[in-house]
Amino acid sequence: MRPPEPQERTAALSGRYLALRARKRLWLCLAVLLLLAAALAACCMGVADLTPSRLLSTWLPPLRPLLGSVPLTETEQNVLLMLRLPRVAIAVVAGAGLGCTGTVMQAITGNAMASPFTTGLSNAAALGAALVVLFGGFPVYLQESAMVLAAFFMTMLCAALVYGISSLRGLGPETLVLTGIALNYLFSAVNSSMQYIANEQQLPAIIHWTFGSLTGGSWRDIAIMALFLAVVYPLFASRAWAMNLMSANGDESAAALGVHVRNTRLVLGVGVAFLTASVVSFTGIIGFVGLVAPHIARFLMGGDHRYLLPFSALCGSILVLVADTVGRVAFSPTTLPVGIVVSYVGVPLFLYLILRERWGRA
Repeated sequence: MRPPEPQERTAALSGRYLALRARKRLWLCLAVLLLLAAALAACCMGVADLTPSRLLSTWLPPLRPLLGSVPLTETEQNVLLMLRLPRVAIAVVAGAGLGCTGTVMQAITGNAMASPFTTGLSNAAALGAALVVLFGGFPVYLQESAMVLAAFFMTMLCAALVYGISSLRGLGPETLVLTGIALNYLFSAVNSSMQYIANEQQLPAIIHWTFGSLTGGSWRDIAIMALFLAVVYPLFASRAWAMNLMSANGDESAAALGVHVRNTRLVLGVGVAFLTASVVSFTGIIGFVGLVAPHIARFLMGGDHRYLLPFSALCGSILVLVADTVGRVAFSPTTLPVGIVVSYVGVPLFLYLILRERWGRA
């Protein structure tokens, strides 16, 4: 049997590449459909009886005779527009931001266990909020805004310390991770001290913020988070090939192929810090999404960051939205914070991925 000609091998490789690209695009489309379905379910599920047929009867009156459903009352429309839709929107934006920042952190550190919070950003944000609760002295109507600004400031301060200290050692991935872990423990210790000296009125506010919650998010908050995402995500996407080379070949090979490794790591790290700060400042700590969403995406999509980034964002949105809906509905009338529920949902899934990968190697 004659060996295949170069043209035949090229045609076969091209066919496999096109099939793989089509499969990745199919996964992206399926993820978008799943996100839309989860958003519709989140809008409908709850104490108020907001079924899809009633939504259609309200917004498309000509369909009422066919559907046979009663349109929403004015009160129910207010529940949908002022409570449930903002909650869905903030879950989608926050999940997308945490998902893609987790992917970038794993790429620039070369560590599959890295996440936006590996660098201590979460505990820094919690410390900023705790400082305002304990020592702020702000009027009630300014308390929330002051907590957001303080959390954002402390998050950026933590990022500046991590990258500043790491740059003294050449800004390598190991130095980034180790410096972040050290600062993470430091901020955690200071935050625990703040909780220890807080009184009975201050302590619940501090603890509730550290759990992570989507309650009370306004359209203004969502617009600010979406603006950060819209600015930072193109920065990530423009360096997808650089992340591919750094992840697959290491720093030296990536540099030999024309990637300015140190500059890329610094620029992407600053983008991660800004986007993470914009999310945790409004939602509190939702720490597990940035770890598990990239792994889910990589398991289904592979390591090409051109597709991995958007799919990680979609996986993060779905994970946060589903976790928030479960926490809101499963224990009604009590609402569990999304930061707690997302661990219940994400940990079994993450363990399954680890075991499946091990079984595949075996």
